[in-house]
Amino acid sequence: MNTDLSIFKQDDVVVGAGRTPSALSKELAKGSGGIGSRRIQTNTNGTFKRLVNGEQIGDALRGEINVLILWALSSVSRIYYKEKYDANKDATLPNCWSNMGDKPEEAATDAQHANCADCPQNIKGSGENGSKACRYQRRISLLVEGDSSGDIYQFNIPAKSLFGKGTGNIHPFESYLSYLLANGEDLDNVVTNIRYDDNADTMELLFTPLRHINDTEYALVQECQLKPDAQRYTKITVAQADQVTKLPAPTAPESPAQVTAARLEKEAAAVTPVDEPDAPIEEPVKRQPKKDPKPIKDDIADVLSAWADDE
Repeated sequence: MNTDLSIFKQDDVVVGAGRTPSALSKELAKGSGGIGSRRIQTNTNGTFKRLVNGEQIGDALRGEINVLILWALSSVSRIYYKEKYDANKDATLPNCWSNMGDKPEEAATDAQHANCADCPQNIKGSGENGSKACRYQRRISLLVEGDSSGDIYQFNIPAKSLFGKGTGNIHPFESYLSYLLANGEDLDNVVTNIRYDDNADTMELLFTPLRHINDTEYALVQECQLKPDAQRYTKITVAQADQVTKLPAPTAPESPAQVTAARLEKEAAAVTPVDEPDAPIEEPVKRQPKKDPKPIKDDIADVLSAWADDE
């Protein structure tokens, strides 16, 4: 492990000796379970919200959050929604998605192609404003700094927060991974600060190594990485984490002429970098079921516990 702490925003922790090699680092180097689901939602107003089965618990946290990352897949994932996000409609599962970014998952009910590389939704211009209709994303599992409960959360990182170059020790996620590895650090052996980029025109996240985890946090990370949710959250979509079950409308089959045109367009756009970020996409929100006329707001408020200050 690198003993040069200059890459950290802060670090006054004495690191214990004898830590075993990180299982997460081995997974990244290689290039369902659980009752209920938890995730942390990012929002265009610059807040982080804790959701349990799609329902918000406690107050939002504004601006930034410190986390301990447990797991990430070795490849960037992909996801495709045929319909544009509409907050007034019931959330659905994606039409198609791929955890490893190579082929549709078996659970996808509207697979767009046998593989992602040749998929017509992977062609530049198939989406809005010249983007690709199929979006890049990463889903990671994490713990919140200071929470000793061992509650694991899914965290979705959209394309706009994945690619690009960092400055100093502040990076988009893929650059952040490379930065840590280049400095001999393990992703699951540091406290990561996630914050909104105030200089970005759209919602973008930045990642910074805050400090090494201490021995108590190290033991908690090791314990939680053995729980099914640590890996499960990286392999299920946001909609699945929110326990959405409604299926999407299937995509109409393409004619042979459309398939040929799509292939030619793909070949013409072959020089496009594969890591070019796509347009931002809103996270699906589980629509609230119709409620009984009797007010139940006070009952819900009684069971919610404060999580973090909004300011």
